[in-house]
Amino acid sequence: MLRVLSDLKPIRRVSQIRQYSPEPVPDDVVHQLLELARWTGSAKNGQPWRFIVVRDKDRLRKLGALRPPINWLASAPLGIAIVLDGAEPMFGAYDEGRLTERLLTGATLLGYGGGTAWFGGPAQDAEAKRILGIPDDLTARQIVMIGRPKSREDPRPTGPMRGRKPLSELVSYERWGASKQK
Repeated sequence: MLRVLSDLKPIRRVSQIRQYSPEPVPDDVVHQLLELARWTGSAKNGQPWRFIVVRDKDRLRKLGALRPPINWLASAPLGIAIVLDGAEPMFGAYDEGRLTERLLTGATLLGYGGGTAWFGGPAQDAEAKRILGIPDDLTARQIVMIGRPKSREDPRPTGPMRGRKPLSELVSYERWGASKQK
């Protein structure tokens, strides 16, 4: 059991990074992340995604200005916008979540960090699509930022609490609320 935990330790703590060094992300790292994303599983193997790699600082600033909580994204050297085709909404959301976690985990394993920025809702999504030149019939809700972490701390004054609840508060065995039998 202890060996398994140590084997999983590199991916156990994939932090949301909001502060990046200005160091560019090399093309080979971007290619590895895009290959990893391409091989992510999807409902019915629909692979409903396309990607837009964004390095342009002015474009990143415009995306970060869509709403105050995501203005940190402009400091990242690179973003990968996730664009979804007409997948059934529940499957699309599930696939998008899998893909996002895969990109964040891959960035961590390659020595980088990642952060997810949701554009904010229908009006902000439409403006992000305009900024990125995405056709109206496609869905774009977020961009995954990639770069070398300058800090793993949340720069926002009211960020969420850190840490995790103990397993004893989260897990039941056989029936709701039942403890593990020894």
